[in-house]
Amino acid sequence: MTSPVGGALWGRAEQQDFRSRVRGCLLGGAIGDALGAGVEFSSLTAIREQHGPDGVTDYVPAYGRRGTITDDTQMTMFTVDGLIRAHVRRDTGAWHPPTDVHAAYRRWYVTQRDWGPDERRADDGWLARQEWLYAQRSPGRACLTGLGDAAMGTVEKPKNPDSKGCGTVMRSAPFGLLVGWEPQLVFQLGVECAAQTHGHPTAQLAAGAFAAIVHALVRGDSLDAAVQKALAQLAIRPGHEETTDALKKALGAVRQGMPTPERVESLGEGWTAEEALAIGVYCALVAEDMRHGLLLAVNHGGDSDSTGSVCGNLLGTLHGESALPPAWLAELEGRATLLELADDFAMEMTQGPALHGPGDSAPVWLERYPRG
Repeated sequence: MTSPVGGALWGRAEQQDFRSRVRGCLLGGAIGDALGAGVEFSSLTAIREQHGPDGVTDYVPAYGRRGTITDDTQMTMFTVDGLIRAHVRRDTGAWHPPTDVHAAYRRWYVTQRDWGPDERRADDGWLARQEWLYAQRSPGRACLTGLGDAAMGTVEKPKNPDSKGCGTVMRSAPFGLLVGWEPQLVFQLGVECAAQTHGHPTAQLAAGAFAAIVHALVRGDSLDAAVQKALAQLAIRPGHEETTDALKKALGAVRQGMPTPERVESLGEGWTAEEALAIGVYCALVAEDMRHGLLLAVNHGGDSDSTGSVCGNLLGTLHGESALPPAWLAELEGRATLLELADDFAMEMTQGPALHGPGDSAPVWLERYPRG
C-alpha cells in the first residue's frame, strides 16, 4: 500500500481497508481497555472469586459505569491528534512530529488538571474540547510528571530517567498507523515520543517495537511476521535485550499448549513496558477471535486495562472494525469521539492534500486541527 506521500494515489478499496483498520485499532484498544478497567488492581484469585471461575466475561463497572475507558485510551487519542496536527502543520514548513505529539500530550495533561475545556484556548482543536475526556482514570505517575512542564523529554535527555512503565506502550499504536512511512521511522518516532515521559531504554524500545508491529499489520503482514520484523529492528538497538526477550517469551508461550490465565501470568503482570507488550502480543497471537483474545488479555493479576488495550489495538488492526464485538462496541464510552477521530486520521493520511495545503485549506480542518 502506498500513500500520497510517495506520490501514488489511494484506490477506493485501499482507502476503505485502511479506514477499517484504523477504526479497528482505536476502537479495539478502547474495548480492551474498558474490559480491564474494573479489574486492573485485582489478583487472578480475586477476579475469579468475584466474577466466577472464568473471570470477567463482560464489562464490569469502573469509575461509575460499564464500558469506561482509562488513561490508556485517552492518551492514545491524543497521540492521534498530535499526528494529524503534525501533518497539517507541515504546510508551514515546520516538520517535527515529536514536538506536535508532545503538544498533544500536554493537552491531555490539562484534561487531568482542569474541570473542563477552556473555550479561550483557540489552538486546542476539537479533541481537547470534548468534556467527557476531562476525567481522571488512574493516570500513570510518570506520564503526569513527564508532562507537568513545557520542557520536552528527548532520547538524549528523557523525563523520568529510570522509569520503564507500560505508559509508553499503551499509547503508541497510532504511530504504526502511519502507513506511508518507512518502518524504521515509525519505530524511531515511537521511541522519541516515549522519552517524553519515560527514560528507561526498555520503555522506549517497547513502544517503538509496538508501533512497528502495528505498522506491519496495517501493511498486510500476519501478526507473527510483524513481530519478527520488530525483533529485527530491535536487534540493532542498544539496550534491546529486555524487550527482545519478552517478545521471544511471548512467541514461545504460543507453542506451550492451550492458552490459560496462568500462561498469561508467566509473561509477567504488565506493569512494565516489555511485559505489557508481551502479554498483548501473546493474547493476540492465540486469539480464536476478538472476544476470546481480549478476555484472555484482561483476566490476570496485573495491569489488565493496558494489556487489554494493547491486545485490542493489535487484533483491531489485524481484522478491521467488523471483527469488534457489537455489544461491547455499543456500550463503549466515547465511541462517537473515537470513531470521528479514527475517520479524521484515515482521511488525513489518504486525502490530506485535498484538505489543506500551503496555499488553500478547508477552514473546518484548520479549526479542528490548528497549526498553532
